[in-house]
Order: sequence, then structure tokens, then C-alpha cells
Amino acid sequence: MQGRPLKERGKAAKPSATSEAESTWPIEHGRDLTALAYERIEALFVSMRIVPGAEIRTQDLQAMVGIGRTPVHQAVRRLAAETLLEIRPRNGLRVAPIDLSREKRLAELRRDLDRFVTAAAIRNMTSNDRAALHHLKRKLEAEGPAMTVDSFNFIDKSFDDLLIRASGERFLERVLSPLHAIGRRNGYLHLTHISGLDGLSRTVERHVAIMEAVLAGDAERACQASDELIQFGISMLVELEEQIDPALLDIRFSTTHSVAGPFAPARAGSSAPPE
Repeated sequence: MQGRPLKERGKAAKPSATSEAESTWPIEHGRDLTALAYERIEALFVSMRIVPGAEIRTQDLQAMVGIGRTPVHQAVRRLAAETLLEIRPRNGLRVAPIDLSREKRLAELRRDLDRFVTAAAIRNMTSNDRAALHHLKRKLEAEGPAMTVDSFNFIDKSFDDLLIRASGERFLERVLSPLHAIGRRNGYLHLTHISGLDGLSRTVERHVAIMEAVLAGDAERACQASDELIQFGISMLVELEEQIDPALLDIRFSTTHSVAGPFAPARAGSSAPPE
């Protein structure tokens, strides 16, 4: 299911929720079910289909990702260790709220780690890695104005995973993956409620700049472009602090409970999980 493209700044489009069963998940044979459950729950977290600060049951997540109890439980334990979910004994789970002060600090931490991974990826990148990066860059540029936040995030995650793999430092995957997920969720909220198509265009430009520098083997330029992307993300956090309804950061701030419950209300303008 393809969503409508984002509108201009000031008329930010809203994401559309899929059904709780997430019937559009692609069929993936031969995948480790725990890893698959983790990826799908992370996607729900990033797209705010599970609402920041909301209480949710493991059974709800099972229904949403279409995977059984044991893999989902194992995925939840990892997500809790990464602070994306909170396990509340006898009370189910809570989705981590968006804590703007904390996430500014995490962005600074991510800056240094991203620089390390980017430089290491340039040193160690194979021809197959380069082919994959060329492919992602073409996809990012080909989407143009029709791009949705969900489709961008899918490419962005693939790019992050590629750099980590190419760096040869897979240990960092467990550190960077949650930092990237947190950053994508912040960007998702900003793009869908504040900056719209203009913000997405500027985000894409910054990612393309990193890709071009990596493909050119220019570590200094790639790290500078990576720093600029992080600074852009921090500026988004500042604008969220100034402009966003706090109930979107943490449902417990809601006075009307119009967004109550663990699932995001239906909105137009983004897509279901990419196939």
C-alpha cells in the first residue's frame, strides 16, 4: 500500500496506520523468527504505530507483527535492553516515550559512533558493498516527490545496516541500531507533523551527500556529511520542543485521551511497511 506524498512545510502530511494485524508484512521464508520479530516491532516503534509512552501487551505485538509468542518475547527482551520498550512486571510493556533532553544527548553519542563506522566502512568496503550502496542511492534519488516517510526510513535503515556490515565492526550493531531507531522515530514525528516534504527533501540531500562521499572513498568528507546529518537531527529536536503537542511525545501528557491506547490513529500520507 503506497501512501500519498508529503506536503510542503506547514502542511505536513500525516502517517496512515495499517490494521493491527499488519496484513501487508511481506512473506519472508527462511528468516530467523526472533530477528524478524525484532525488525517488525522496531518498524512499529519508528513509525509510531505503537504510541510513545503507551502501555501495550505482548499479545498485541504478536498480532501486529504476525509472529508467535516465543520469538516476540525474545525480541521484546532485546528491545527492552535497548530502552525502546520497558518491561513492567505484571503490567505488560510500555513504549519508550520521546524524551527530548535524553535524545539530544544520545545524538551526540551517535555522532562519534557514526563517524567511526563511516570511516571504517570506507576502508573495508567490498565491491558487493559498493554495488549495494549504488543501488540504495539510486532508489533514494528515484523516489523523488512521491517518497513517503516510511519508504525513506526503509532505505535509511538499509543504508545504516550496510555501513555497519561493511565496517567489519559488527559489535557496534547492538549499540547503533537502537540509536538509529530513536533518531528515525524523532525524524518521523518531525516530518509528519512539522516539516513535511521540505524536511524530507533536506533529509534525503544529507543522506545522499554521505553516500556520495563513501562511494568516492573520501573519509573526511563522509564524516563531515555525517556530522551535518546529526546536527540536522538535533535541530529537529529543538523544533519538536518548541512546536509539538507533548501528548505526541508521551501519551501520558494527553488531557483528552484522543490518542489513547497503544496504537497510532489512522492518518494519511505514509505507507505500510515496505514490501
